Amino acid sequence: MGKKICVLVLSLALVVLNLANAEVPAVFILGDSTADAGTNNFLPGSSFRADFPPYGIDFPFSRPTGRFSNGFNSADFLAKLIGFKRSPLPFFTLLNNTKSIKRPSFRGVNFASAGSGILNTTGQGPNGQRNAIPLGEQIEQFSTIYSLLLTNKGQACAEALLSKSLFFISIGSNDIFGYYSSKGGVPKEEFIATIGAAYENYLMNLYKLGARKFGIISVPPIGCCPFQRFQNTTGGCLEGLNDLARDFHSTIKAILIKLSSDYTDMKYSFGNAYEMTINVIDNPIPFGFNDVKNACCGDVKTFCGPNATVCSNRKEYLFWDLFHPTQKAAWLAAATLFTGEPRFVAPINFKQLAEA
Repeated sequence: MGKKICVLVLSLALVVLNLANAEVPAVFILGDSTADAGTNNFLPGSSFRADFPPYGIDFPFSRPTGRFSNGFNSADFLAKLIGFKRSPLPFFTLLNNTKSIKRPSFRGVNFASAGSGILNTTGQGPNGQRNAIPLGEQIEQFSTIYSLLLTNKGQACAEALLSKSLFFISIGSNDIFGYYSSKGGVPKEEFIATIGAAYENYLMNLYKLGARKFGIISVPPIGCCPFQRFQNTTGGCLEGLNDLARDFHSTIKAILIKLSSDYTDMKYSFGNAYEMTINVIDNPIPFGFNDVKNACCGDVKTFCGPNATVCSNRKEYLFWDLFHPTQKAAWLAAATLFTGEPRFVAPINFKQLAEA
C-alpha cells in the first residue's frame, strides 16, 4: 500500500507537466457546493453562501468569491488542467452579458449551486425560500446557453463545440444528507433508485442538447465530514451515510455503463470520490495532511464565518469547513481525477476523456 501511495504522490507532482493534448473548447460544470463558483451569490435569500471572509483567504487577493473553500475548488483545478485559467463564470454572470458567448474566448459556464441536489426539493427552504438551483434547473439554464450558441454560431458549429466540450457533474451529497436526516420515510433502496432514475433522465437531457463527454464525480464518504463526526459519540464516521454514498456510486456506475452502451458516441469518466477520499483519510501523511477529522475554519458551534477561528497550517488540513475540502484537498482530488488509475477513476480518467 505504501509503495502505491508514493507512486500516486509522484504522479500528482508531475501532472502539471502532463496536460491534455486535445483541444477542449469549453467546460460546463453542474453540481453543488463542491463546484459552485459564485452561483449562490445571485440568490439573496439563500442560506448557502460563502461570499464573505474567511472564505477565499487563499484565493487571489484573498477575495471571497462564493466558493466554499479557502481558495480554488476542484472545478477550478479541473479547468486549469484542461488549460483554462480557472472555472468558467457562473451562469447568472453570463446571462447579464450574453455578448461574451459570441466571443472566441468563450470557455463554458458554471451552473453549480451550493445546497442543490438531484431532487428539486433538496436544500430548499420553507415557504418557497430559494436556497439553491437544483440540477434540473441547472440543465434548463444550459438549454438557454444551447439556444444562444445556436443563434450566435449556427447549428453545425454549436454542435461541434459541444461534442468536444467536457461536462463535469458533482452532485448527490445533499440528497443523501436530506434523506438521512429525515430518517428516511421510504426504504433506502427505493430512495437510491429514485435519485438514480432522476440522474439518468438528466444525463439524457444533456445528451439531447449536444453533450457527449461526461466527467461524473460520485459522492465521497460524507459520513466522515467534521460535522457528521460530531454527531457520533465516538468521533468516528457515520457509517449509515457512507453506506448510502457507496450505494449511490454503484447505481450511477450501472447507469453510465448502460447509457454508453445505448449511445456509442457518449464517452464518460467516473470518479470514485469515495475511494479517493478514504485513501487519504486512511493514509494522510504521504499526502502531507496532519488533520483529516477537524475543520480548519470554525467548529460545530460557530461554523465558518467572520468570527471563526482559522488554522494557520491550512495545507495540512483535509477539511476547510465542516463539510468542504481545503484548496489543497481540492487540488489533490482534481489531479487524481485527471490522471488517476482505475481504482479512482474509470473506465478512463479525465485526461483521456478530454483526448477521446
